[in-house]
Amino acid sequence: MADDVSSFGKDVFLVKGLKNSTLVWRLVVLTFAMVCGVYICSICLKQISTSSKVGFLDMEVIQKPCPEPNIEPWEIPYVHYPNPKSYSRAECACNPVRYFAILSMQRSGSGWFETFLNSHANISSNGEIFSVKVRRSNMSTIGETLDTIYRLDWVSSASKNECTAAVGLKWMLNQGLMQNHEQIAEYFRIHGVSVIFLFRRNLLRRMISVLANEYDRNAKLLNGTHKSHTHSAKEAEILAKYKPKINATLLIPNLRQVNDTTTKALEYFKSTRHIILYYEDVVRNHTKLLEVQDFLKVPRKDLKSLQVRIHKGSLSSQVENWNDISKALTGTPYESFLHEDDRRK
Repeated sequence: MADDVSSFGKDVFLVKGLKNSTLVWRLVVLTFAMVCGVYICSICLKQISTSSKVGFLDMEVIQKPCPEPNIEPWEIPYVHYPNPKSYSRAECACNPVRYFAILSMQRSGSGWFETFLNSHANISSNGEIFSVKVRRSNMSTIGETLDTIYRLDWVSSASKNECTAAVGLKWMLNQGLMQNHEQIAEYFRIHGVSVIFLFRRNLLRRMISVLANEYDRNAKLLNGTHKSHTHSAKEAEILAKYKPKINATLLIPNLRQVNDTTTKALEYFKSTRHIILYYEDVVRNHTKLLEVQDFLKVPRKDLKSLQVRIHKGSLSSQVENWNDISKALTGTPYESFLHEDDRRK
C-alpha cells in the first residue's frame, strides 16, 4: 500500500513536471514568435522607407534634362545653366548663360560701354561691383561675390529676367584684380568666364578725364551733386568748363605707369578666353559692338547708350597749361597723344 502511495506521489510530481516543462516551452515559443514578428515588421518598414526614398530619387532622375546645346566642343566650358537660390528660372532653366568680366581702368569709357551692353535684352552687366572694398578684401570674399553674380542672384538695375544669356560685371584693375590675379585667373578658368579688355589708347585724354572727375567729386558742379557720367548736353557743358592743370614733370612717369599696368593685365589674363577693345575703336566703329555680341554668343541687336560725352573738341582746349604739356611730350613715345582724335561720330 505504501508503495502504491509512493508511486502515486511520484506520478503526480511527474505530471506536474511535465506540465511545467510544457508551459516553459510554450513561453519560449511565444517569445520567439514575438521576436520574429517584431523583426519581420522592422524589415517591412525599412523596405517601405527605402522604396519611398527610391521613389523620390526616381522623381529627380526622371526630370527632363536640358538638351545638348548645338555648340563646338571648345565652347562647352563656357556654357552654364545657373541655379539661383533666390528664385526659380522656371521655363528658362535650360536657357544657357555665358559668364563675362569687363576688365578696364577708370575713365576709359567702360561705363559708356556697359550701357550699350545693358541695352541688350539678354545681357546683364552689373557695374563696378568691387568698388566696395569689403567685397575685395580677400580671395574668399571675391569668390563669394563672383559666385552670387554668376548664379544670377545679384540684384541691380542691370538685372534682367530669368532668360539672361550673358551675365557679368565691370572690374577696374585697381580693385583687387592685380593683387589677386593668379587666383582670379584660376577662378575664370574653372568657371568658364570670358574676359573683355577695354582700354584707352590716348592715355593723355584719360588723364584729363580722371583729373576733371576728381575735381567734380569735391566741387559738385551739378547743383551740389557729383556725376561721373552725364545724360544731357547741358550737364556735359557745365562739367567741361573745368580745365585741369597737369603736372608736366610727372606726366611721362604717370603715363608710363598706366601703360605698364595695362600691359601686365594683358599678360596676367592672357590664358583666359578674351577679346581686346579700345575705346577709340568703339567710338569710331560701332561694328565693334557686333563683335562683342558675337563674342558673348548673344543675338545681334542695335545697341544704344543715353550717355553724353563730357570732353569734346581738341585737347588744347581742355587743359589749362597746354604749352607745358605739348613741350613735355614732344619727341617722346607719347607725342602721338597730342594729335589723336577720338570724337564720337
